[in-house]
Amino acid sequence: MNRKSKDYLILVLKGIGMGAADVVPGVSGGTIAFITGIYEELINSIKSINFKAIKLLFGLKIAEFWKTINGTFLLSVVLGIMVSIFSLAKLIEYLLNHYPVLIWSFFFGLIIASTVYVAKTIKKWNAVNIFSAVAGILVAYFITIISPVEANTAYWFIFISGAVAICAMILPGISGSFILVLLGMYKFILEAVGNLQISILITFLAGAVIGIIAFSNFLSWLLRKYHNQTIALLAGFMVGSLNKVWPWKQVPETFIDHTGEIKPLVEKNIMPETYEQITGNSASLFWAVTIAIAGFALIFVIESLTKTKNKKN
Repeated sequence: MNRKSKDYLILVLKGIGMGAADVVPGVSGGTIAFITGIYEELINSIKSINFKAIKLLFGLKIAEFWKTINGTFLLSVVLGIMVSIFSLAKLIEYLLNHYPVLIWSFFFGLIIASTVYVAKTIKKWNAVNIFSAVAGILVAYFITIISPVEANTAYWFIFISGAVAICAMILPGISGSFILVLLGMYKFILEAVGNLQISILITFLAGAVIGIIAFSNFLSWLLRKYHNQTIALLAGFMVGSLNKVWPWKQVPETFIDHTGEIKPLVEKNIMPETYEQITGNSASLFWAVTIAIAGFALIFVIESLTKTKNKKN
């Protein structure tokens, strides 16, 4: 695909959106990749990092290696993700701590519209596609309600945690950071990052690298052989994840992270009226609905811009 400098700048911006989503436990960067139209290219580009590509690299055929892995595309997206994590993470963390209902409302509207957008790409809904969508809903919903387990600090489990979390991160509707919470490894990995425990971080990253390359091959195969069923399954993941991003929550259990801050460990969805009684914030419902509508509308603005650009090309 021939791209101009402006196109790669747009890819960086899409990567920034993915990174911002990945910071929020419960929202996946894969969702942002899907709604911005780069999901399948991202999966196929990651898939192309294989033994053949590595052989080109070690054979010093750098240009051929770069072309094989769609390097400029990957670099642009990863650069955006890194910029987002290191610059917007603090802002998003601040907003989550001080305006949680509004942030979750925005993502709630975003994901609903994303599901509609994804479902529209399936031209024919038959029994198999409906079954796939329902299966996706049930799997994602189950993931959001299971209780976290205790951390297992064995190196084999750290490796597995990295592989599973990174796979979840590229699935729309399923958050890698939330998977780490369920595995009991969220706090442990954060502490390893804060304390620069190199052996733990290398083991975790090794699992992530192997996991994402292996899983991208599997996803690419599914999209190639069973495209509509796979898209329906991913749409189901988005619907099922709405349980996690419901804006009004009560937190019966917390934990203290590596910075000493109190973080939610177990969350219970409650009605807006109950939330207002607990917090005394009577304006939250109006603003939450307004922000959710804004998130919903944003997806169709992006879709409209994408269609306009495709027509010009």
